[in-house]
Amino acid sequence: MTSYQPGQVVYIIIRNPHAQDVANVQQAAVVQNPENPDQLSLFVYETYYPLTEEVAVYSSAEEAEYAYQDAFGFTEMEGYYG
Repeated sequence: MTSYQPGQVVYIIIRNPHAQDVANVQQAAVVQNPENPDQLSLFVYETYYPLTEEVAVYSSAEEAEYAYQDAFGFTEMEGYYG
């Protein structure tokens, strides 16, 4: 697993919880897990998500957008992040 530091800004591909066929690239912050300070979490949309190997995390918006396009195809709103 890549080493992340609290305060680091990363990018993830996140699905809309109300429409699972909708996903987008979203900026997230790496933070200490408020329930377990020995673990890191992703903070996005005012919510903490576990930072595990199951989450695809990218160091740049461009890298995340490339992965998104590879997985989902091109979007109509290219260049739009969150």
